[in-house]
Amino acid sequence: MTIELPKPIAEYIAANARLDVDGMVRPFAPDAVVRDVGIGKEFKGHAELRTLFEVEVVPVRAIFTPDTARHENGKVVVEGPAHGDFPGSPLRFAYSFTLRNDAVAALEITQ
Repeated sequence: MTIELPKPIAEYIAANARLDVDGMVRPFAPDAVVRDVGIGKEFKGHAELRTLFEVEVVPVRAIFTPDTARHENGKVVVEGPAHGDFPGSPLRFAYSFTLRNDAVAALEITQ
């Protein structure tokens, strides 16, 4: 199933599928905040996002494959499974993106 996503979200999803850290960081605003509820951490700015992707995503080959998207309270909520080399794979996640000036300003990841 192909879903239409705003450009910065589509770029992030495509880079994640390639496990391309530079590509995953690029769609985020320099002051972006990512809150991962599952691991209970918040990451701010490109340097911390790079660490998040290098430590939590790439080593376990965690790839998010969205199957639904909707607009909700000013956010784009994208849901789908993530699969990889981690316990319970695949797990279903909701990624709530806040966009600003054609970049991801905030992302909250929940299960």
